[in-house]
Amino acid sequence: MKSEFHDRTIALELGIAIKQVTATVEFLDDGATVPFLARYRKERTGGLDEVVITSIRDRVAQLRELDKRRAVIVASLEEQGKLTDILQGQVQAATSMTELEDLYLPYRPKRRTRAMIAKERGLEPLAQSLWAQDSQLNVVAEAGKFLNADQGVESVEEALAGARDIMAEWMNENQQARASMRSLFLEHGTFKTTGIRGKDVQGSKYRDYVEWEEPVATAPSHRVLAMRRGEQEGFLSFRVVVPEPAALSLLHRLFLKGSGPASAQVTMAIQDSFARLLAPSMETETRVLTKSRADQTAIEVFAQNVQQLLMASPLGQKTVLAIDPGFRTGCKVVCLDRQGNLRHTETIFPHQGSAAASKAGDTIVELCKRFQIEAIAIGNGTAGRETETFLRTLTLPSDIPIVMVNESGASVYSASAVAREEFPDKDVTVRGAVSIGRRLMDPLAELVKIDPKAIGVGQYQHDVDQGILKQRLQDVVISCVNRVGVEVNMASPQLLTAVSGVGPQLATNIVAYRQEHGPFRSRTALKKVPRLGPKAFEQAAGFLRITDGEHPLDASAVHPERYPVVHAMAKDLGCTVKELMNDSDRQRTIDLHRYITEEVGKPTLTDIVTELAKPGRDPRQQFEPVRFQEGVQSIEQVKPGMILPGVVTNVTAFGAFVDIGVHQDGLVHISQLANRFVSDPNTVVQVNQQVRVTVLEVDIPRRRIALSMKAVPSETT
Repeated sequence: MKSEFHDRTIALELGIAIKQVTATVEFLDDGATVPFLARYRKERTGGLDEVVITSIRDRVAQLRELDKRRAVIVASLEEQGKLTDILQGQVQAATSMTELEDLYLPYRPKRRTRAMIAKERGLEPLAQSLWAQDSQLNVVAEAGKFLNADQGVESVEEALAGARDIMAEWMNENQQARASMRSLFLEHGTFKTTGIRGKDVQGSKYRDYVEWEEPVATAPSHRVLAMRRGEQEGFLSFRVVVPEPAALSLLHRLFLKGSGPASAQVTMAIQDSFARLLAPSMETETRVLTKSRADQTAIEVFAQNVQQLLMASPLGQKTVLAIDPGFRTGCKVVCLDRQGNLRHTETIFPHQGSAAASKAGDTIVELCKRFQIEAIAIGNGTAGRETETFLRTLTLPSDIPIVMVNESGASVYSASAVAREEFPDKDVTVRGAVSIGRRLMDPLAELVKIDPKAIGVGQYQHDVDQGILKQRLQDVVISCVNRVGVEVNMASPQLLTAVSGVGPQLATNIVAYRQEHGPFRSRTALKKVPRLGPKAFEQAAGFLRITDGEHPLDASAVHPERYPVVHAMAKDLGCTVKELMNDSDRQRTIDLHRYITEEVGKPTLTDIVTELAKPGRDPRQQFEPVRFQEGVQSIEQVKPGMILPGVVTNVTAFGAFVDIGVHQDGLVHISQLANRFVSDPNTVVQVNQQVRVTVLEVDIPRRRIALSMKAVPSETT
């Protein structure tokens, strides 16, 4: 029953059919991956895409966690002897963790409170008398009945104070009060930050927050995270406050019944409950909730950037000369073959005088000839632009593109266990140069070797919930790898790990089997890999490619389970499968309705025919090299008014950073992204997008460049 209830809940939230949710959850519970379901089980899921399937996966996990907590609470209430039919009904009907915890709050074991002490002193009946707020009640006389020196109640005021403590706790544990106060904090609360005395806040990056106020309801993700980081680093005091009159008025409406002496005691309890219990509790909740919201926004921005970076246009299989540039220590040069294998390495010194530059130039020209180089990759770090300028002075074949490559994360890779295993006898500079070259050839294949947090995109990725971030980035990597597909005979273990149904151990086994037995000749041969059973084969086979294998479909995204369908199509058309794949006229004559069965519907058949036309088609865009402005290589050469080419390196909630080739990215603030209003920068720009920007301001001491992408109005005559 719980499962059916969850399916209905999710279907309603996502606006899809219950049967779609039910089928998807069943597949996921059986070990199916998101890419596999989105690509190869469209008939069963109703054509749900990866985004919706992921939402179903995450939401059902949340609801199951809610059920676990519900069961723990019910067990606790039973153990305490407090579980009534009404309370059990309320617990079972709770639809959120917040609602569930509010119900449980009065019964949750807690540390010794002032209200507990007052109850132990026998003051609860007095609290109940005051709570009724009978206008005729003689408060002093009533309180006098509870004086008891043995219990520590020696005066009327002590008795009344204890009773107020009890009433304050009742208010704090009242569901309606907590819900109303929660809304007040979220809708009308204010973030307030002040600088910590004794700290040089003015000289820090938090100087804008020394005396800062901002509504909780509208504070953007990046500022919430910035304020919290300032607090964690000891520069800021960070509070969430609400107008006290509004809060007290809300509680008065809930709990005040008159204006007599008893009501005066309730009024005092209200003030105490708000100041001592409700306000701190709601401030904590608000901080947690707004942090969670800010995390989600920042994680989504980061995930989108990583996806765009992973799906960057590949140069393809070319012989590449890659350079990790440097001034004093020289430029590390490597030559890679079309498979990315290291063939040669040496160091040149083009920036240490004319003689050294001449020798370096001769070396580059000779290496390009010897290794038949088809492209040159240069890391965009220190000395990158200077090295590019040097290379453009050489007499090289005009068809060899010289490309600046974003080297963020290359140093992380070069010092990693993966790089040490691949190049145990090479130093980090050689490994870094290899990574730069391979990143040009195939960004996806190289970047999967690096922790996504280290590749230089996103905002506040180290401040957000690391568990949620890890899961989201893992989803992005898996989605990208499976969308592109993997050449099984060339793929690294890291790339294979991201393939649907594979994982680290199977990836290692596939590579080991390939090294021992040679290249795989067919997808079927994958079944010989140790531990690669029927379930893993089902999940993975469609995403693994074998070019020039025994079966022509092995190079396509057609799943082996559907090969018989293609064979039937070819047979009906009087040709072989290979002939059908090479004949677009024949493909257009296929009548899909002839091949529809209970298992294979039109969505799958449409995908098959599309794949026959362009087997193994790479969904990434055609590669186009970035060319920066000649003569502008340092921030000192950048002047306001310049219009410069650049490439987007990072997109955040407040704008986009653009590399204009001066070793310091400029910021296009969200207000400068377009002539129209922009609420989400990702709707205007993406990581790796080539753009033209206008320089607005240059702050050399602070290494800041302000840019604009607004169109320049044409001059009128």
